[in-house]
Amino acid sequence: MPTPLPIALDRSARTPLSEQIRKAIEVAINNGVLVPGARLPSWLDLAAQLGVARGTVRAAYDKLADAQHIVSSKANGTTVARRPRKTAKPDAPIAPGSVVEMFHDLSGQGHFRMGVPAQDALPAKLLARIRARAVRAELSAVTRTIDPRGELELRREIAAHLAIARGLECSPAQIVITSGFTGGLGLALRVLGLEGRRAWMEDPGFPLTRKGLELARLELVPILVGGDGLDVEYGLKHAPDAALAVVTPGQQAPLGPPLSASRRAQLLDWAAQTGAWIIEDDYLGELQLDGRAAPALASLDRAGRVIHLGSFSKTISPTLRLGFLVAPEQLATQFADVATCLAPAPGPAVQLSTAEFIRDGYYIRHLRRTKRAYSERRDALTAALRPWSNDALVAGLAVMLTLPDKADDVAIARQVLAHGLAPAPLSPWYLSPKRAQPGLLLGIATMPDRGVQTACKRLFEAIHAQGRTQGTPAARRVRKSAAR
Repeated sequence: MPTPLPIALDRSARTPLSEQIRKAIEVAINNGVLVPGARLPSWLDLAAQLGVARGTVRAAYDKLADAQHIVSSKANGTTVARRPRKTAKPDAPIAPGSVVEMFHDLSGQGHFRMGVPAQDALPAKLLARIRARAVRAELSAVTRTIDPRGELELRREIAAHLAIARGLECSPAQIVITSGFTGGLGLALRVLGLEGRRAWMEDPGFPLTRKGLELARLELVPILVGGDGLDVEYGLKHAPDAALAVVTPGQQAPLGPPLSASRRAQLLDWAAQTGAWIIEDDYLGELQLDGRAAPALASLDRAGRVIHLGSFSKTISPTLRLGFLVAPEQLATQFADVATCLAPAPGPAVQLSTAEFIRDGYYIRHLRRTKRAYSERRDALTAALRPWSNDALVAGLAVMLTLPDKADDVAIARQVLAHGLAPAPLSPWYLSPKRAQPGLLLGIATMPDRGVQTACKRLFEAIHAQGRTQGTPAARRVRKSAAR
């Protein structure tokens, strides 16, 4: 079938019509709109389509053939000539200090990478079958109405799961399906419209969350994090007038402790009394490895001030780009309106397949198996690190190595990428430069199944090499440990 041609003629122009046709087709070929081998309409058909004389089109085709842009034959008609492809331009280098550079530093490919689940723990074949059925269903019902808040089946399953796993009771009408956590954060910030106001931000806290708040033109107030999570007293003392607090109460990112019961009550009281909002990032909320996970902060909210954000990135896969937001009842309509116009949910297939995965009980069984596997890996990694360091601390689904004050954790993380290791540097998680502590976060889920001792050895060799150039006392301790 001939390829439709993007030709618009200007009959008032001085340029002859045949030249306009020739140029339009040549531009389409050079831009890749018409690919090599694509069949063009006959000059008789194109003349009828454009309402011009047959000779006009024929003259254009003759010039294109002379320039070897098209070829004609009795068997194939007129087609775009097969010519050598232009060399693709290399991707532009990442700008230093950009968000993209930060993202690459936090998500390098390799062992110890944070934020992704273990590949071997995922029932990939089962998910592939479910996903294939959902894709077929999506393609066979292309004219059906799509709810911009997300598929009702998935919203129902999420509501039921949250009630059981997170103690959070909500209706499907309060849930909006998002493109991962960052999609939910962007949606929440659009609805709240707090430009120019102050916001509490955990310090240390997720760098992409911090940058998102800055892009929303909020004034960030770094709040200390301790063994009980966010220091609410510090926030009340230094920024009681803040309009927003963003917290990871289930397991603080990146240090790991849950927000204590007393601080949860204090935070909720502050929001209720001042009219502030709380965005709850349920980071690793249901993947607490010891004991039962603490309930969601939103489950304790009686004033309707908490917006709960969750995703399937760390439990199924970040490639799904699938998350969800639970809005307070009084804001449900506003969230639906903004989602409809500015942030519609991902395609139906990924949603329906995830809904089936949850509904048929596969998801909860997957979580149980995953937690057992991660507990074993955590113990194996801490044991492997013991000969090298006594400073390794478990932090959620990572093991944190503290480094000397002057160590360049970003440089070390980049250096070990050559060995297939991708720990996340700790210092970029800090908002306040004065508080920033260098360290490395080693993801438990992606630790090597075999050769973990070798991986730890290479990691500490890199730490040792940098410390040797700096001559720090900590580097000397690492050298003595390595000699043993």
